[in-house]
Amino acid sequence: MTTSWGRRLIASVLTAFVVALIVHVAMIVVFTIGNLASTTAPSFALHQAVSNYFSLASVFSLLLLFVAGILGAFDRWWTALIAGIVVGVLAPVASTLISATSGGSPFGGALLGAVFGTLLGVNMLYAVAIAVLTPTFGRWLFRVVEGTRNRFAADRTIALVRIPASNLADGLTTHIEREQIDAELADAQWDAYVAALSEAGWQTVEVASADTLADSVFVEDTAVVFGDTAVITLPGAASRRPETAGTEAALRSQGLRIERIEEPGTLDGGDVLKVGTTVYVGRGGRTNAEGIRQLRTLVAPLGYTVIAVPVTKALHLKTAVTALPDGTVIGYEPLVDDSSIFDRFLPVPEAHGTAVVVLAPDTVLMSSSAPQSAALIEDLGYRVIQVDISEFEKLEGCVTCLSIRIR
Repeated sequence: MTTSWGRRLIASVLTAFVVALIVHVAMIVVFTIGNLASTTAPSFALHQAVSNYFSLASVFSLLLLFVAGILGAFDRWWTALIAGIVVGVLAPVASTLISATSGGSPFGGALLGAVFGTLLGVNMLYAVAIAVLTPTFGRWLFRVVEGTRNRFAADRTIALVRIPASNLADGLTTHIEREQIDAELADAQWDAYVAALSEAGWQTVEVASADTLADSVFVEDTAVVFGDTAVITLPGAASRRPETAGTEAALRSQGLRIERIEEPGTLDGGDVLKVGTTVYVGRGGRTNAEGIRQLRTLVAPLGYTVIAVPVTKALHLKTAVTALPDGTVIGYEPLVDDSSIFDRFLPVPEAHGTAVVVLAPDTVLMSSSAPQSAALIEDLGYRVIQVDISEFEKLEGCVTCLSIRIR
């Protein structure tokens, strides 16, 4: 995931300052309350004395937490915990050592022993507060400010899904003949699809239902996620444009930064295939040149390169091709306009075998309608999870269409 260093810098500064400030104020409050019963000094004097004692420790905490943020300590909860423990120990120890030596105490083993001994006394609460606050509130704040509450590579993976509308049978078809839809079977297949994602370790989040929008189950078409940024699309079919509001709300709730495609551009998420930092975008019936131009402008600063791909034989680019975890593009050749565009292309023997959802570096999700293609992918060393989505395939859907993956 590409993250702006400027945003990381701001997040590091703000997080370090807020955590250090909260702990500093907490020490003043706790020690003042604790000493009120045993001192005749005015409350203000107590505040000032405690503040003076912890001031240097708080400065060290701010500097060390800032460095930790720049180095990526807040990317994982356990690295944030380690950073909190290290800062919680080093900051008060360094502060006490400097104060003691500047006050005339000779540096030596006795002084070091006394200084570290304060971790079991007056500095213990400060050290614990830093160690606890850093991986909890501090990490949350950092990720909110940086815009990466969803740094999911090792923490979690999320799939947004949307329950089928009651009028699913009215969904659009463009390149295939319309078939009768079994609504009950479609609901059962959707449940099984969501269960497969969950069983593979993905957290599924439901976008608010849109019971009057027939195609809304194909939620992938309404947004494309690039790390911490979600691009809300403008679907090429006008009847699908009301679907985007619910998707945007769900993505905002996950902490993503929102960009959008605007008229006269059109873009369907099913036309966007990401392979590393290369983004193949299908130029077809649902995505136009202006939509591709806008997407290129939006994602170039994030480190992505957009390559336009002609699509004339299928509804979307990802109807014709998707990619394996190693970046190999797979596709059904009769649906592919020009396979030479892709660096590595592997043909599959069935039309429904073109679509894979990458669940893990060694695992993909595929339709059970393409057993030969699944066997081919398994023979390449991947674990293939198969789901039956036949009712959605009657509407030109595939396994990728039914979710928006955030990782």
